[in-house]
Amino acid sequence: MPIIQHFEFPADDVERAKKFYRGIWMGNGEVGYPEDPSKDYWFGETKDENGKKGLSGGTMKRQSQEHKVTNYITVNSIEEYTQKIEQAGGKIIVPKTEIPNMGYYEIFLDSEGNMFGLYQANQ
Repeated sequence: MPIIQHFEFPADDVERAKKFYRGIWMGNGEVGYPEDPSKDYWFGETKDENGKKGLSGGTMKRQSQEHKVTNYITVNSIEEYTQKIEQAGGKIIVPKTEIPNMGYYEIFLDSEGNMFGLYQANQ
């Protein structure tokens, strides 16, 4: 079964959000996409009290009023899961999009209007 592997917190003020999450549970993180430093995105990784790694996460500039916290589910094939999502009553709101040198993502709404993402790594 696919697992939730990454989450994003949209922010009106990315610097303020980075300061908030660093102080609570995201550590130092790293800023931006190495291949596109113009993107205002901050990566972080969660760890438990013993240093065991958990989910990765990120903060980015809020894209719209509707932009909410998004959990990303890692799958082998976005196309396969797009079909399953649509058959189950979900709606694709951001089609499969490339993340240079990493893979692809897609954003969808579930049957209750909750926003989720799919992530497919490069092979």
